[in-house]
Amino acid sequence: MAEYLSENQVIAIKRKRGELNISVLALSRELGLSRWTLDNIFKRNHRKVTPATYKKLSDWLIDEYATADIKDSTEAAQGK
Repeated sequence: MAEYLSENQVIAIKRKRGELNISVLALSRELGLSRWTLDNIFKRNHRKVTPATYKKLSDWLIDEYATADIKDSTEAAQGK
């Protein structure tokens, strides 16, 4: 059974990758995915992915935004 990434999910992944200033290759290594899989998603509008790929991308995105939120909250509390 395949999963489908929404356009909003792909935009969010691209945006977060850009904010972190990491290459597709670095992201592929971090996620344990093929760089060609990510390249197909980013450049070729490939939205149908395996459940494992979907989970890796979703979990990474959630973790990155949660980490950013915690950092922002900590800085706000410290008056930075």
